[in-house]
Amino acid sequence: MNSLKVFLLMIGLMAIFTTVGYYLGGQGGMMTALVVAIGMNLFSYWFSDRVVLKMYRAKVITETDHPRLFRVVRRICVQADNLPMPKVCIIPSKAPNAFATGRNAQHAAVAVTEGLLEILNEDELEGVIGHEIGHIMNKDLLIGTVAATFAGAISFMAMIARWGALFGGYGRDNSRGGGIGFLIAALVAPFAAMIIQMAISRQREYKADATAGRITGKYLALSSALEKLHRSPVRLNLDKRPATAHLMIANPLSGKGLASIFSTHPPVEKRIERLRKLYEGSIYP
Repeated sequence: MNSLKVFLLMIGLMAIFTTVGYYLGGQGGMMTALVVAIGMNLFSYWFSDRVVLKMYRAKVITETDHPRLFRVVRRICVQADNLPMPKVCIIPSKAPNAFATGRNAQHAAVAVTEGLLEILNEDELEGVIGHEIGHIMNKDLLIGTVAATFAGAISFMAMIARWGALFGGYGRDNSRGGGIGFLIAALVAPFAAMIIQMAISRQREYKADATAGRITGKYLALSSALEKLHRSPVRLNLDKRPATAHLMIANPLSGKGLASIFSTHPPVEKRIERLRKLYEGSIYP
């Protein structure tokens, strides 16, 4: 069910991209925007592990440095059909959080903060690491990059069109849609694309939770860990780094009410409820 939702959301992104390209730039403009977006996101995808780990001053460790963490990661990789062992990293921060990065299973890294290691017991830690290994198994960085490429291309086309309309009258005589079509394509479409991109990210979080439970059996331990992270008085300060918020298991930028549609993560209460239902067997991933 989760994969079907993501597939339909991706179709929606592609449909918006095609429609915006038609109204604003025709085939040529559409291809230009796509090439620019691919170039911007390809660098992020290919070098994601190095860039993000350096950003958070994450230290790559060995089993001697932290036997407990290393043991948990290795055990889960074995349980996950002998997934290649990722780099294991610790972030020097008291704020409890974790993330996975890397373009594929052969170039992956799992990073946790010092604060997370202090507050979680081994079962809870196993649930969290299972979630991050789930992201690697499910190729979520690749899916997120594809979604970001289309959303970025839509935003790029809309930005060029708005500047063109401001300085050169672009869109006034647009035979493909007229003023209304131009207005929707230039102003509304980028917001719609962003909402769909965030919805895809939320579905991948649910999928990673379910994958963690399946490979570790720690559905309730993961829900307990999420509750601890959510209630922690110390937050990982991402106010200056919103581009990496989607990587974290606990999103410090999540909003309430209407703002939640722009969040990269589902509400933690819904994640916990879903994990408990998965444990009881009342729903399927």
